Amino acid sequence: MGITTFKGGIHPPDKKELSAHKKIAGATPPERVVIPLSQHLGAPCKPLVTIDQEVKKGEMIGEPGGFVSAPVHASVSGKVIAIGEFLNAMGKFVPSVVIENDKKETWIALHDAPQYRDLSPDQLKEKVKEAGIVGMGGAAFPSVVKLSPPKEKPVDTVILNGSECEPYLTGDYRLMIERPGEIIEGLKILMMILSVRKGLVGIEDNKPEAIKALREALGGEKDLEVRALQTKYPEGAEKMLIQVMTGRKVPPRALPMDVRVVVHNVGTAYAVFEAVRYGKPLIERVVTVTGEGIQEPKNLHVKVGTLISHLIHDCGGMKEEQGKVISGGPMMGFAIPSLNVPVTKGTSGIVVLTEREIVHNGKFQPCIRCGRCIDACPMGLMPSMLSIYAERGFYEGAKEYSLFDCFECGCCTFVCPSRRPIVQLIRVAKSMVKP
Repeated sequence: MGITTFKGGIHPPDKKELSAHKKIAGATPPERVVIPLSQHLGAPCKPLVTIDQEVKKGEMIGEPGGFVSAPVHASVSGKVIAIGEFLNAMGKFVPSVVIENDKKETWIALHDAPQYRDLSPDQLKEKVKEAGIVGMGGAAFPSVVKLSPPKEKPVDTVILNGSECEPYLTGDYRLMIERPGEIIEGLKILMMILSVRKGLVGIEDNKPEAIKALREALGGEKDLEVRALQTKYPEGAEKMLIQVMTGRKVPPRALPMDVRVVVHNVGTAYAVFEAVRYGKPLIERVVTVTGEGIQEPKNLHVKVGTLISHLIHDCGGMKEEQGKVISGGPMMGFAIPSLNVPVTKGTSGIVVLTEREIVHNGKFQPCIRCGRCIDACPMGLMPSMLSIYAERGFYEGAKEYSLFDCFECGCCTFVCPSRRPIVQLIRVAKSMVKP
């Protein structure tokens, strides 16, 4: 099958060579972890622990606050030394539990299930729910919700997103090379839960080793397929990926299940396998720590709640000319307010940019109506008009230009010759009006 793509998009320098060759290594154990009770979309968790309580690794410390929520577990064993509001990577104070690490790595009793293929879809889904698994590509949407489509919206295809189109990030790439069998087993479990027969994996063609590893892991399964995708940002966006992989177009305001598809990240599939096979909750993840401003870029296996300052220290510290530290990738991530904020389930990377890499806009220029942002927009919107309306405070007017169809990929800002902060203006507009 030939390589297809979508309209629009861009080709930013990917900088993946900084860390793509680095095998996944374990981060050094932190002295303490700060575990937010709200690190997923939906309702925050309610604390289940008290100060001075001893907890074990994997123990549930926060129970879900609603259907769109996910439990939170201790990533280390030790003593709870604080419960309160702590700063997260987005600059917000959120309820969190602080655990002092006793370095004993004392686990709760895990329930191994070597015959997991004999379990019913509901039993498998319950294991995913209990493990607190969320989307690990960055969105952190509770996975059990995606695995519970209404009866009037039957799903016939599961897609694993292995594109990792964000510049700099290579954690998914290394996971696909080093753990391909577990990822494919995770895909099969997702298909069993949803009772579907077709499973697809999409990987950009700049990752030939990952494509080869996963194809070999398929083992001749007829209903599974790994497809090479054209390398282009934002190939990994859910709607773009569905269009390229199936030819189905998700309508505005609709969800993938509206076109009979469910999409999960390859890291999520790996976590699903560990939860179902070994009973392991989501307390660790792979984080790429990289950038021109970091001494030694790495792909680290990190305990949730580890401070970003600890990871940077693990990578030899920052170079003197560092200018900005971003959580996630440089296109859809955000600059963090402090290094003393924790890694969460949705933290895919930490990117340290140097001063020379950062464009200092100062006062941005007026729109020159060049249309580059329109050509680049993968959703076919008019970002120029959205930014102009937002800049002038005409937020309701922005809705007429499909404001909420924008998923903030950043293509428009990247190509704008006037250096306008288009995405930031769109975010402001969204915050001022109702969908």
